Amino acid sequence: MKVVTWNINGIRTFRGGIKKALDSLDADVICVQETKVTRDLLNERTAIVDGYNSYFSFSRGRSGYSGVATYCKDSATPFAAEEGLTGLLTNHEGAVGCYGDQAEFCSEELQLLDNEGRAVITQHRIMCQEKEQSVAVINVYCPRADPEKPERKQFKLQFYKLLQCRAEAVLKDGSHVIVLGDVNTSHRPIDHCDPSDIDDFDGNPGRKWLNGFLHGVRQEVERHEEEPDEESEVTSSDSSRRGKFVDTFRYFHPTRTNAFTCWSTLTGARQTNYGTRIDYIFADCQLAKEQFVAADIMPEVEGSDHCPVWGQLRCSLLPSSKPPPLCTRYLPEFAGKQQKLSRFFVKVDQKSSQSDQRDALPGSQEEEELRENLNPFGAGNISSKKRLITSDSVVPKGKKAKTVKTSSKPQGSLLSFFKPKPTNVAHSTEAPVRQCEKTLDEVTSSQKSQKSSSTTNDVSLISSSAPEETEPVFDGSPQLCISTTTEENDRQMKAERLTPQPTVAHSAAKKGASLVFWKSVLHGPPPPPSCKVHGEPCVLRTVKKEGPNMGKQFFVCARPQGHASNPDARCNFFAWVDKGK
Repeated sequence: MKVVTWNINGIRTFRGGIKKALDSLDADVICVQETKVTRDLLNERTAIVDGYNSYFSFSRGRSGYSGVATYCKDSATPFAAEEGLTGLLTNHEGAVGCYGDQAEFCSEELQLLDNEGRAVITQHRIMCQEKEQSVAVINVYCPRADPEKPERKQFKLQFYKLLQCRAEAVLKDGSHVIVLGDVNTSHRPIDHCDPSDIDDFDGNPGRKWLNGFLHGVRQEVERHEEEPDEESEVTSSDSSRRGKFVDTFRYFHPTRTNAFTCWSTLTGARQTNYGTRIDYIFADCQLAKEQFVAADIMPEVEGSDHCPVWGQLRCSLLPSSKPPPLCTRYLPEFAGKQQKLSRFFVKVDQKSSQSDQRDALPGSQEEEELRENLNPFGAGNISSKKRLITSDSVVPKGKKAKTVKTSSKPQGSLLSFFKPKPTNVAHSTEAPVRQCEKTLDEVTSSQKSQKSSSTTNDVSLISSSAPEETEPVFDGSPQLCISTTTEENDRQMKAERLTPQPTVAHSAAKKGASLVFWKSVLHGPPPPPSCKVHGEPCVLRTVKKEGPNMGKQFFVCARPQGHASNPDARCNFFAWVDKGK
């Protein structure tokens, strides 16, 4: 069994095709975070991938934010799956259950903690040493503590506590547990590119939580450093302070340095490997010792500001015969059944259709998702809602609605459209002749009046008077009047040739003068200075952080960010842009 976790920074990371990307990771269970897709934007190509079954959790407060998804090979189909950690989003059979003691959380807190789409749990059957067991894979995207929003620090800690509560409850129920994903905290100084740059590194609340969640990490690392050949006793419980889970990467690589999984794209820090390790695969102590055979990171895989992390177990998977109800293939918008063409011509009862439109979706979905989440083909009680809502929707501003008159009479045959109308046959053939004769008289009289008033010989007037010299001629056809031009056309063309045309040199000179003028009026950005260490042109940056300097521009070294000891990294050159320049 192989598991992979990867913060993909948007589902569009899979530009070459999502199946191709999943296959390249070569894992049975693939957990991705920060999908940035809400249910109304989830398309079938992303949700249903050949050879896999998927399980999504969506943000219900913001669009294009957060979100996690778990893709399981058909050979690793889980027997239970659940969205969220609280159990509030579960209203179906096939849930994982085991929620633990949530007494320290109020109902509003629990709702908010699951409202951002940060967790999906799948439970699988595995064969360990000829004994069937189960393992729950908890895919999480832990919140980031925004320094400008103090309330988010508390939110992050509450999420950690809820995660630990749920993981330990499932473990206590007899199932193995794997917690994997973007935890958004580097645990130890070895997991950070420059821990000395952070005040009170060990005092960070997130690191304190990891110390309690993980099993004796410090003691195990010291033991590996002193006796690298001795197997770590991760299952011993000689202290109540030790957690119930193991960081599998550090279990196999206790002293490896510069092993990072996240880098800043703004500063190009990936080029200098100036990052942090915040993506983990945690496993319960017994599973880590008895079943895990390897774990590592994949920094060579690009496409995101994070890289994948994988773990290999020796146990085999026992697939379920049917995916649990949370599987995306069961969502109404993807589960529609093919209908016969004749069904589209059935008359719809207007009263019943109006009552169907008033039916509400489950409370877990947003109002704006109503139109996207209804079944377009009609399965079960949601039949034909989407088509009805579309037809009765409000007409956009600026567009006139077309009104179609309906009749209870049956439609005539196609041949009836080609039969001549019985009324006023003579009038229909003679009217064009009279109309054309009338037009001929009017044009002739207007020509005579205009010729008498026209006395100028100016070339420009010759061009404008050309149509006046034309004589409309009736060719005998009952429906056609033809105007033939006279020799005045030759005079008009000659006048146009005499009109001077602008030359290419003249146009270029005019454009150059305009360019000089605008350059004198609009000053571009100032020329970049060179940094003192490398002597290379700097890059222009703008302060985005709120404060007295917001909006101000400054120059910094153009090289990627890196450690101060790295000569290829950015130097400490800094200069504000002089407003006078």
